[in-house]
Amino acid sequence: MRAAIFVGQDQPLSIEDVEAMPPGPSDVVVTVGASGVCHSDLSVIHGYVPLPPPTILGHEGTGVIEEVGPEVVGLKKGDRVIASFTPACGTCFWCLQDQSNLCEQSFAYGMIPRAKRGDGSISSTFTGLGTFSDVMTVNQASVVKVESDLPDEQLALIGCGVTTGVGAALNTARITPGSSVAVIGCGGVGQAVIQGARIAGAGRIIAVDPVELKRKTAEQQGATDLVDPGQGDSVSQVQALTGGRGVDYAFEVIGLPETVVQAYGMARRGGTAVVVGMPRMDSQVTLPGFQLFYDEKKLLGCVYGSAQVKRDFQRLIGLIETGRLDVGSMVSARIGLDDVNDAFRAMEAGEVIRSVIV
Repeated sequence: MRAAIFVGQDQPLSIEDVEAMPPGPSDVVVTVGASGVCHSDLSVIHGYVPLPPPTILGHEGTGVIEEVGPEVVGLKKGDRVIASFTPACGTCFWCLQDQSNLCEQSFAYGMIPRAKRGDGSISSTFTGLGTFSDVMTVNQASVVKVESDLPDEQLALIGCGVTTGVGAALNTARITPGSSVAVIGCGGVGQAVIQGARIAGAGRIIAVDPVELKRKTAEQQGATDLVDPGQGDSVSQVQALTGGRGVDYAFEVIGLPETVVQAYGMARRGGTAVVVGMPRMDSQVTLPGFQLFYDEKKLLGCVYGSAQVKRDFQRLIGLIETGRLDVGSMVSARIGLDDVNDAFRAMEAGEVIRSVIV
């Protein structure tokens, strides 16, 4: 099979023919139909996420099961599945608390050897998936069977960006109808936050991004106001749009300490700021202590949209199929595996919302 492999920090992914390792008794083998190119993969390449090479990247994908191990339950050959970058083992403390997005098996599955390279070295996979490949072998807990005729390129985005963004709005923040929302960072996940806010019935949705393409797309997805940080302080612009108070809910979807502070500043007294973007592991955020007390703001972390994937994937499909959630417009480019490095370049240049390998 062919795969795109992370071989070193700030180096292009290596497109190689590799030999898949034999599946374990609880594994399924999936032919990958589509994989989104997500910023989290770029974070690995830049070293923001410390991941040892060689590793097959890709964590946002969909496909069809070709083989199941003897201990696999509830899945069979021919099932259409969406990959979940956080497994849902169903038995750990967090899964039993209905918090499968925090499943304790996440790290362990990512360390399993999955492919042998031509030079004899062994490669693991990012988040236990490795969707930048023709075929992936994963633990059964890392895929969710779905029923849908939607195209692969749309189902793939449910595996990360859509679930993270829509879930941040509906599950983490629990936006109330008529409320005001600001979204800092309008890439793929930010667009999904905006749509989630629209679905929740937000009255005002403010999109904050320096890239015109992303602001225009945000407007198409339901943003009522657009803020260009290049035209002045973003916090002041958002406050000016909300009577000087700030918004009920502010979402940070970049992963920088300074934009986390901006999101907190955009939230009104008694409001909520949600950190959706993935900061560097060594980053620190400094907030004014008195304001934390006096303004009674809430600062929430958000992993995978606080989603329970075995429930939420099919719910999101229902929203797409009924036209309430527009995933098709988030796909800016359809590419082949050989084009994945250029897709990262386009991402950093602000030329796309999402590139999808098909």
